[in-house]
Amino acid sequence: MTDYFASHGVTSADIPQAHKDPHIRVHHGREFIDNYEWLRDKESWEVQDFVSAHNRLTDKVTSHLAGLKRTLFTELKGRVQETDMSVPTRIGDYWYFARTEEGKQYGKQCRVPVRDVDDWTAPKVTAQKNLEDEEVIFDANAEAQNYDFFRSGGMDLDKSGRYLVYSIDTSGDERYDVHMRDLSTGEELPDIITGVSAGAFITMDGQWIFYVRTDDAWRPCEVWLHRVGTTVDEDTMVWREEDERFWVGAGLSFDEQRIIVETSSKTTSEVLHLAVEDIPGLLLADDDPRARRFEPFIPRRDGVEYDVSFARFEGMGADGADVPVAVVVHNVAHPNFEIDLIDMSESAGPYKLTDGTCIAVGSDYACEEAAEEDRSRSVSEPYYNPANPDIVQGAAGLQVGGLGIYKHFITFSYRANGLHHSAIMSKAQAYRDWKAGRPLSFSVLGENVDGVIPSVGFSANPSYDAPVVRYAVTSYTHPSQLCELNPLTGEDYVLKEASVLNYHQDDYAERRIWVEVRDGVHVPVSLVWKRGLVPSLDHMTLSSDANDMVLSAPELSDMFRAQDGDFSGNGSSPMFITGYGSYESSSNPGFSVARPSMMDRGVIFAVAHIRGGGEMGRAWYEQGRRLKKKNTFFDFVDVTAALQYAGIADPRRTVANGGSAGGLLMGTVANIAPFLYAGIEADVPFVDALTTILDENLPLTVTEWDEWGDPLHDERVYDYMKSYTPYENVPTAQERKKAFGTDHFPVIFITTSMNDTRVYYVEPMKWVARMSELGMGIEAFAKIEVEAGHGGVSGRYKQWDEVSFENAWCLDIMGIC
Repeated sequence: MTDYFASHGVTSADIPQAHKDPHIRVHHGREFIDNYEWLRDKESWEVQDFVSAHNRLTDKVTSHLAGLKRTLFTELKGRVQETDMSVPTRIGDYWYFARTEEGKQYGKQCRVPVRDVDDWTAPKVTAQKNLEDEEVIFDANAEAQNYDFFRSGGMDLDKSGRYLVYSIDTSGDERYDVHMRDLSTGEELPDIITGVSAGAFITMDGQWIFYVRTDDAWRPCEVWLHRVGTTVDEDTMVWREEDERFWVGAGLSFDEQRIIVETSSKTTSEVLHLAVEDIPGLLLADDDPRARRFEPFIPRRDGVEYDVSFARFEGMGADGADVPVAVVVHNVAHPNFEIDLIDMSESAGPYKLTDGTCIAVGSDYACEEAAEEDRSRSVSEPYYNPANPDIVQGAAGLQVGGLGIYKHFITFSYRANGLHHSAIMSKAQAYRDWKAGRPLSFSVLGENVDGVIPSVGFSANPSYDAPVVRYAVTSYTHPSQLCELNPLTGEDYVLKEASVLNYHQDDYAERRIWVEVRDGVHVPVSLVWKRGLVPSLDHMTLSSDANDMVLSAPELSDMFRAQDGDFSGNGSSPMFITGYGSYESSSNPGFSVARPSMMDRGVIFAVAHIRGGGEMGRAWYEQGRRLKKKNTFFDFVDVTAALQYAGIADPRRTVANGGSAGGLLMGTVANIAPFLYAGIEADVPFVDALTTILDENLPLTVTEWDEWGDPLHDERVYDYMKSYTPYENVPTAQERKKAFGTDHFPVIFITTSMNDTRVYYVEPMKWVARMSELGMGIEAFAKIEVEAGHGGVSGRYKQWDEVSFENAWCLDIMGIC
């Protein structure tokens, strides 16, 4: 046990003790006694008292950090250009951009009219004065002034730019109220729709608003139609998803010709569509011959994901005719997806998956659904396919993403070698390649920045007609750059680089290494530090050879006494290590204005790109989900141990952090390898996973069975989840001493929000109650936000204050004050 509490004046009397009220859970003949399920009653005075008591404990145990927090906040604020503006983006007849002003929590959305139809050069926006004819269409500061919490759920405009539809959440529960504003007059219209999902949109003619409602489990499942100018009581549900595994979204197709409904589970998806001119037919009875309904482009198949977009090759067909096409991305035959291009002029459909010409194929290696020969190969093995463009031949972990067709060019996105990439080519050349039956000749974008781990993605390209494409380049040390390329002329230039004051990129370094974990798989790890402060890393250079460096994870038994050793003389440094490893979500490189304050104090920032994420494609995800979920936890532990064993990181100054499903990761690694960590920050942690996944009446549960397995109906899944879910496996001091020879357990700092609808507050509160029991020998405390949701507080200054507080605690655990 640490003495962190005692060293800051906290006694046992200050630590809230939740009373035990045994609740017996029985499934598959297994019994579990849950002493703290009573904390689920959010309105109970006992629960509220317990929450308040923990906030008081947090105030006391962190009161000494006030000065450090202020310092970190000042440093962070000093890097931000507080009065700033975005580069305008053309939508229709206007250029839209955002302004932020010093001292204000939120930004405001502005616009100016284009000069003429061929105006594709963004106007220069300055902080000193407004542009001619500039108007503010949405000032979030004014909208938020009566609320403690404020978050936008998206904005949309009709074709003329007269009507603005916007959604806002003022409690943090991710239920939005939709409003409509006439921008020609500034009038708020009476069309107000309450308690719906984010993403409501208006049709181009300004006559209809589509939005999505949820069921009692808060699953987005119903598409509704509102006629502008009528009461909400007259709105009509026009489509519903009955399968409880599926979530629904709706939008306008890129070519503005169709309303698209997308419905998907974790493993299956379907796209339905309706011509915009057929919208009135949605309101007619089924027996009316004029009635219209959403129809699937291709009917769903269990276990198959697909997406469809529509476009055309203008004037490139016979006799100068347009060639209408459908771009279909699917995984019916290739787990890492295949992109097919269907010539719709040759057939009116119906279509099936694999129709058309194959444009690109992802790697099948190590995927569960691959052929046996490919299934046995390593995910890290280079992949070749004759259909693929040259730029992806030989890539490892290749997953193909999207193909975007614009008026003048075509874009291509993909993952390879653990990173996201973007490519482009002219539309005319793409048509020639396609019709000649040869691979498309794409060129890679934005990967000419030396010394960084780049992340390149297309950004803000809403107009089909634009002759230029915008893309963003960033890394862990490289502030984001917004670039613009003319694919026809080759002109490529930086529109804007994020203004980071009092920061010099050359003072910092980043590199990617690999760790061979216990089952022989190589896990990518990103390391970031300040030059001159981390002796063990300063000799490394970001060369291709250096990036091939592989560390081997030690036997964990060699690390049991890690917290007892003296590492000060071996050049090891304090380390902040983070990871996620779920939902095929990738932890991509990105810049943070808060991070330099940690690195300026000698801290290594490490990201473990563990299985369960999507960094190396679908196989990477499959190897860290369901009955292979423990690979996620083992990977994180092995990466931590390898960095410590190599003398890079000091175990006594190692702090781990993860949020949501990454919070489950934190809870589990604390249980199975407490000796590796001095402290752990778990944000909105999913730590009572089994209880949640067993209750099909809770939000998200049924949809989550594809991710975690179904413990309600499958005892194997129940037993497997029972063996790792953090709340049910916290080891006592005696159990830790017996297993590891030490009773050390990291100090646990938990953040959560009472209005979180994704991970209920009750999960971390039960966890902290269990850890705080007498005899556990664990120091844990929780900071609970009353007015916030899953994403924490709103407003940039509040968020800066929050991250400064959290970083101050991490530095304190590392002994850096």
